[in-house]
Amino acid sequence: MSEVENLKVKRNLTALIEFSRVINSSLELEFILNNVLLTCLGKFLAIRGLVALKEGNHFQIKLSKGIPDEVLSIFPDVTADKDCEMKEELNSFFESAHLKICERISSSVGCIGFVCLGEKLNGKEYTDDDREFLKTILNIAATAIQNSLVVQELKKVNRELDSRIQRLNSLFELSKEFGLFSESTKVSRLLVYSLMGQFLVSNYAILNFEGSAIQVLESKFQIDELLSKLRKYDYLKIETPLNRTKLEKSYPELFEIGIQLIVPMQIQGKVKGLIILGKRVNNLDYSDYDIEFIYSVGSLAIISLENRRLFKEALEKQKLEEELEFAREIQQNLLPSQIPATNNFDIAAINLPSKQVGGDYFDIIKVDEGKYIIAIADVSGKGIPASLLMANMQAFLQVISKQNIDIATATGLINDLISQNTSDGRFITFFWALLDDNEKRLTYVNAGHNPPILVRNNEIIRFSEGGIILGVMKTLLPYNSNSIQLESGDKIIMFTDGVSEAMNPFSQEFSEERLEKIALSTSQLTSNETLKKIREEIEKFVEGAPQSDDLTMMIIRVR
Repeated sequence: MSEVENLKVKRNLTALIEFSRVINSSLELEFILNNVLLTCLGKFLAIRGLVALKEGNHFQIKLSKGIPDEVLSIFPDVTADKDCEMKEELNSFFESAHLKICERISSSVGCIGFVCLGEKLNGKEYTDDDREFLKTILNIAATAIQNSLVVQELKKVNRELDSRIQRLNSLFELSKEFGLFSESTKVSRLLVYSLMGQFLVSNYAILNFEGSAIQVLESKFQIDELLSKLRKYDYLKIETPLNRTKLEKSYPELFEIGIQLIVPMQIQGKVKGLIILGKRVNNLDYSDYDIEFIYSVGSLAIISLENRRLFKEALEKQKLEEELEFAREIQQNLLPSQIPATNNFDIAAINLPSKQVGGDYFDIIKVDEGKYIIAIADVSGKGIPASLLMANMQAFLQVISKQNIDIATATGLINDLISQNTSDGRFITFFWALLDDNEKRLTYVNAGHNPPILVRNNEIIRFSEGGIILGVMKTLLPYNSNSIQLESGDKIIMFTDGVSEAMNPFSQEFSEERLEKIALSTSQLTSNETLKKIREEIEKFVEGAPQSDDLTMMIIRVR
C-alpha cells in the first residue's frame, strides 16, 4: 500500500472513530440522523439525501436534505418487510428524487431503515469503495439509531402510562364528586366540564333516556335538530361507541350536524343515555384510549343519575306509603268500633284491609229503639279515590238512615247522590237492610252486591232483591226491597268479593261455593266462631299469597 493510500485509510479511520463518538454521545434521534446524513453528504460530496425508518410496517422519511417538498410528498406508502426490500414503487421514487445510491440501516433486530444519497458535486459515480464506506458508516450508526428508537418508545410508553394514571386519578376524583350531587343537572354539568377540559370540545350533548323518552340534560347542539335527526335512527341500539368513520358511514345525518363521537351510557347492558361530542378544538381525532376514558366517565355519571332517580322514587314511594297509611287509619275510623248489643241477634263483623287502601265498608247504625241499619258495600278500584268515595257513601248513609224513609226509596236517593259524585266510571256494590230486633224481621235492598247467604234448616237462601249498582246512572227504575221474617237458628253471612275472590298461588279463587259449604257446616256456631272458621279456611286456601283486595264480612245469627 502506498503512503498516500495509508494516509487516506488513516483519515477514514479517524473520521469513523470521531463519527462514532459523536452519534453515540446523544440519544436524540434527530441529532443522530442529522449527523448520519450530513456525514454522508460531506463524505461523498452529495447534494441531496434522505433517511427513512420503519414505523410499524411502513417507511417514514425522518430527515431529508436538498429534496423539494413536492417530491417528498410522493414518497410511496409501501409495506416494509424485515429486510427492507426496495420495491418497485420505492425505486421509482428514488429515480424521481434523483437519488443514486441507497443503503440499508441494519441493527441487531434486522433492517430498521435506509439512507439514500443523490449525485456527487463533482459528477462522479459512486464506487464500490464508496458503497463499502457508506455501509461502514451506517453499521456504526445503526446501534445509536436503534438505541434512540428504544428510548423514544420507552418515553412514549411512559407518557401513555402517566396519562393513564392521570385519567385514573381523574376518574377517582369524579366518582367522589358525582356522589356528592343530589341534582341530575349538576351531575351532567360536571360530566360536561370534565370532557371539555380533557378533550377541548365546544359542541356537546348529554342525553338521558327514560324508556323511549329523551331528556336533554346538556346541549350545545341545536336541540330540535339534534333530536329530530337522532329519532331517525334506533338510538336505543347504540350499544358501542361510534367514532367519526362509523358515524359518517351509518349515521350520516348526525355526522352532517358536526357530531364526531357518540358514546353510550349503559347500566347492566341497557342503554340509559348518550354522550355526544363534536369536533375537538385541536382537530385531533378521538383515539381508542380517549373513547375508553369517555365511556368510563359516562358510566360513573349514569350510575350517579340512576342512583338519584332511584333515591327520588324511594322518597316518593315512602311519602305515598305514609299517605296511604294515613288514609287507611281514616278509613278504619269510619267503620264501627263496637257492635251494638241486641236481644235477638248475635252479630260479628270484620274488615281486613289489604296493603292498598280499598273501598270496603260495613256499618251498623241504630235508627230507633230496637231497629238498626246494617250495611255492607264495596267501592270499585283501589287507592285514595276509592277510599274517598267510600267516605262519601258512609256520610250519605249516616244522613239518610235518620230520615225515616223506606230503604227502597232511600237506595234511589243514595244512588243519585253517588252518581253525582263519580265521574271516572267508579261504582259501588251495596247491600243494606233494616233489622228489627223486636220482630226478628229484616227488610233489605241489594244494589248489585254479592248476595248475602241465609242459612236456614241446612239450606241456603240468597238475598238478591234490589236493583242496579250505585253510581252508574241516576235512578230510572225504583229499587225493590224484600222483607224476611227471621227464625231462631237462622244465620246471615254478608261479605265482599275480597272473600269469594281470595286468590291462592295457583290463581284459583276461594269462590262462593266454598263459602256456602262452610256456612252450612258452621250453622250451629256463634257469629264470632263462624267468622273465625271462615278466616281460617281462607288463610289455608290462599297459602300465604298476598291479597290485593280487602276482606270484609258481617255475620248475624238469630237467637
